[in-house]
Amino acid sequence: MRYRLRHLTSYRYAEAVDLAAHLLHLKPRDMPGQRVLRHRILAAPRPARLVRRADAYGNPACWLFLDTPHDRFEVIAEAEVEVGFPPPAGPGPAAEALAPLARRLPDVAEFLFPSPMLPRSDAARAFAEPSFPPGRPVVEGLADLMRRIREGFAFRPGVTDIATPVSRVLERREGVCQDFSNVMITGLRGLGIPARYVSGYVRTRPPPGQPRRRGADQSHAWVAAWCGPDLGWVMCDPTNDCFVTDEHVVLGWGRDFSDVSPLRGVILGGGAHWLTAAVDLEPAEAEVG
Repeated sequence: MRYRLRHLTSYRYAEAVDLAAHLLHLKPRDMPGQRVLRHRILAAPRPARLVRRADAYGNPACWLFLDTPHDRFEVIAEAEVEVGFPPPAGPGPAAEALAPLARRLPDVAEFLFPSPMLPRSDAARAFAEPSFPPGRPVVEGLADLMRRIREGFAFRPGVTDIATPVSRVLERREGVCQDFSNVMITGLRGLGIPARYVSGYVRTRPPPGQPRRRGADQSHAWVAAWCGPDLGWVMCDPTNDCFVTDEHVVLGWGRDFSDVSPLRGVILGGGAHWLTAAVDLEPAEAEVG
């Protein structure tokens, strides 16, 4: 599936910003199942310096520096991306077998442990545990856990923010894609299943006759769970109760949101600020040929 992506981020400041430095994770990642055909970033005011390189997890990143006083800052990221992630290639090993295997692989073992925004949570572990009875293949357990999150939590924007702890989400049983992903990641890690936070987008408009995906029109978040050396990382979207195949575009991944925030920065001045963000991810086939 080929998509056209446009992501607008706009800040308006109460006072002039004299200097600013921003870190952007706004370029989709080239990886098996995803190919970036074109990409560009437009920024206003024009950056004094722009540096592109991969971050610690291999995600494309851009450091942008502004030295012109400004009371607005706008970034537009545009891309064309080809996506086709295969579904899980089998049920995988029993979930309890994964931790010993993962500890032998440093790049995987890192995602067994708590992270700055996702500390250990006994409540999240207890919530996830019924999906993984002894001997159950891990992919079956992931499917069951996604279903339980989708059915048991209300999608309700505005009741949480990026700092809302998993314990609070579990109490309220409501939130958005980031919250549901955090619940799943924290629960999986508590059970010894490596899990990482994936940042990206989900298709804005569904195919004819299918329901609209939750989390469209904005940045989206989901989960990648390590299912052993044969299956590798399997991407799961608990917000929409589905494995990731051809409706998602990956920006990058990390331990939690703090590793892959689409845009974060440090500014001198500015005072109060107001943020506007909008995303369009639509099929490009109609314009091909």
